[in-house]
Amino acid sequence: PKSIDTIVATNLHADILSDLAGALAGSLGVAPTANIDPERRFPSMFEPIHGSAFDITGKGIANPVATFWTASQMLDHLGELDASARLMRAVEKVCADGIVTPDVGGKATTREVTDAVCEAIRGENT
Repeated sequence: PKSIDTIVATNLHADILSDLAGALAGSLGVAPTANIDPERRFPSMFEPIHGSAFDITGKGIANPVATFWTASQMLDHLGELDASARLMRAVEKVCADGIVTPDVGGKATTREVTDAVCEAIRGENT
């Protein structure tokens, strides 16, 4: 991570690399990814690495952090730097407070993490 800033690869190879990176980071539920056209000729795509995760559907234990982080990347790309930074500060605060899902050693549900992030954003806006 300290020596590589950007990787250019085919979709299949980049998908494999992003899954490996997420697993090395501790959970696929944490890592964001993006397919970016730096010249902005075509739309860019932002998505959490974790995919569908049908095995945990409806259990309330999916980690929403990758979704928030992906949204932050998209906000950066769209030039909304303040909104991106506010979202990431909220995510970092919630995780530092220990409000995390079981995949990273916590006991919080998807809703509890999401509500905590939303509350952290609201708290910063007051």
